[in-house]
Amino acid sequence: MTASTASPTTARACFAARRQRLLAQLGDGVAIIPTAPERIRNRDAHHPYRFDSYFWYLCGFPEPEAVLVLLGARAGEPARSVLFCREKDSERETWDGFRYGQAAAKSAFAVDAAHPIGDFDRLLPDLIANRETLWHSFGDDASWDARIFAAMGAVRAQARNGRSAPRALRDLRAPLDAMRLIKDEAEIALMRRAADISSAGHARAMRACRPGMAEYELEAELSYEFRRRGADSHAYAPIVAGGANACILHYVDNRRLLADGALVLIDAGAEVEGYAGDITRTFPVNGRFSAAQRDVYEIVLAAQTAAIAAIRPGASFADYHDAALRVLTQGLIDLKILSGSVDGALESEAYKPWYMHRTGHWLGLDVHDAGDYKQGDAWTTLRPGMTLTVEPGLYLRPGDGVPAALTGIGIRIEDDVLVGSDATQGAIVYTTAPKTVAEIESVMRRE
Repeated sequence: MTASTASPTTARACFAARRQRLLAQLGDGVAIIPTAPERIRNRDAHHPYRFDSYFWYLCGFPEPEAVLVLLGARAGEPARSVLFCREKDSERETWDGFRYGQAAAKSAFAVDAAHPIGDFDRLLPDLIANRETLWHSFGDDASWDARIFAAMGAVRAQARNGRSAPRALRDLRAPLDAMRLIKDEAEIALMRRAADISSAGHARAMRACRPGMAEYELEAELSYEFRRRGADSHAYAPIVAGGANACILHYVDNRRLLADGALVLIDAGAEVEGYAGDITRTFPVNGRFSAAQRDVYEIVLAAQTAAIAAIRPGASFADYHDAALRVLTQGLIDLKILSGSVDGALESEAYKPWYMHRTGHWLGLDVHDAGDYKQGDAWTTLRPGMTLTVEPGLYLRPGDGVPAALTGIGIRIEDDVLVGSDATQGAIVYTTAPKTVAEIESVMRRE
């Protein structure tokens, strides 16, 4: 994302409100939140720039070389937000494009002050002096830890002048992760847009698919639809896995040809203003499920249906995984891959060769978003505004007990879900890519 396209949808007031919520938890402390650095690809070429998610969540500033400092209220001083960023530079703008500079950044992003990034290390000791607590994502970047510790040393050197360094160092990710778990209205709107674009990309791939195509050709269809509809990029490296490649969970080679009679699994999502869509669909390359493919597909779809039904405020994060797992395990017994009882197979984890991952994860600014899955030994309780994926699967690699007709079938079905406001509302599925056998076959016939 470039500065010229910075957050046209997300209201500046939302960023300010998040900062105020965080400041209320910091006491008289000071928080230091840098954005991500630019990354060199090779020689003079950079990877496409992507800001740090925590930094973006609090201010929406899109440029590299930027730091947000939050200063909690204390006697005689109100709480303040201070942004450090690059200065205006007409020569660099000729090469790289628009820069805000301090005056425009202060106005556009509703911070209390803005300074040149070159002044950060000089001013940091003054910002942290006589603060009780310093908040930062310690351990994430050694160079940033070193800069902060150097500033603390500079403050300690002035002890005779009545200055003291923060006595406590706290991990800023803890309060921010808890905040990011519950999406506000602006976030939900962006995630719905990312889901709509992602869903359209999957439908396009289904319509385009033909035997003999390469996996990367379907990837290109996704990329075209995402960008055509205004997405900034893929939210993660797309998986386009034909045939037995679908049994490789993180397959991203996307180079093989798609065989007639095989399935293809696509796991891909669009990113919109930092927010991720995350959808998986599995469909027949030739547009028609075989009997064996349909049998496995219907089991996975039933598992997803059961999982979605288990999502509601007050439920445990583990509940929907357990619901899916029970259906998948019964399905493995029905397919004669497992024997015995469902309860016995669950207790012994006999299903794990064919279903080895959990049924979902948090979703938001990161495709595997911030937030705890457990507090102590207890799974997190679902609350309204949480967003998560629901993605059961079966991966029938060659091995003992897999009938020949099923060998090499890999199926995953994934949707994005918002936890509703009450038990009646339950789970709100906001991804809409074709999913049932009938829907998929109809789309692939271009009806």
